[in-house]
Amino acid sequence: MRMNNCRVIAFANHKGGVGKTTTALNLSAAFVKLGKKVLLIDLDPGANATYGLGILAHKLKRTVFDLLKGTASLQDIAIDIILEDGNLDFLPASLALSEAEIELINISGREFLLANALITASHYDFILIDCPPSLGLLTINALVAAQEVFVPLQTEYLAMQGVGKLLDTIEVVKERLNPDLELLGVLGTRFNRQKILNREVAAKIKEYFGDKAFDLNIRENISLAESPSHGLTIFEYSPSSHGAEDYLALAKDILEREKHEQQEKIRKSRSL
Repeated sequence: MRMNNCRVIAFANHKGGVGKTTTALNLSAAFVKLGKKVLLIDLDPGANATYGLGILAHKLKRTVFDLLKGTASLQDIAIDIILEDGNLDFLPASLALSEAEIELINISGREFLLANALITASHYDFILIDCPPSLGLLTINALVAAQEVFVPLQTEYLAMQGVGKLLDTIEVVKERLNPDLELLGVLGTRFNRQKILNREVAAKIKEYFGDKAFDLNIRENISLAESPSHGLTIFEYSPSSHGAEDYLALAKDILEREKHEQQEKIRKSRSL
């Protein structure tokens, strides 16, 4: 879904434990660090991003589920997360979101609920959506609302198993519901250069996805595992860690790609 200059990115992988929430959360913080206005949405009933920001999901009165149901507005739900380099707007989740698959199934246009709710959010530079580890209604809503899909892949055995199903789902959504949807990129996570298997899987990701695979991989880093338990992003918890270094580099890479694409469009328009 096109929203002026706002980029809406869905973080999707129906395999759990691949660093999806870690990436959505810390990439959001990296964009804020670079001066961008960002909205992060937790669309996972597990509420890992919510807890990871120090918010007690089970005590919330309103969550993104209320936004989908139309019983609350984005402004009603948004929480202002104060970071060292700026503020991050955040829409939290809770376990109640697990009822969405049943409660929303009979609503007309149920695949467009999130997209419609985000129409008033075009003033952001980025809207990042942390999807659940499934290909159900919530993930479909994210893919319909998004312009781009970001796929984190753990650099370990069986990492690419089932990715084909996700890519098929993206193509179906693109064909039937959201013609603007594109694959932003595939990112290797939990990477340890000392492990032969990690290097082999990273090479396979690059071979399979070509220029859609990011050149960098997120290095295995204990600080990335510890920071959510403290309710902090990697930049607040351990700003000098490999994790902070990698996610800042990733954010800069994405912005540089965008700049290059814009320059290419200008060049091609002038040559016509």
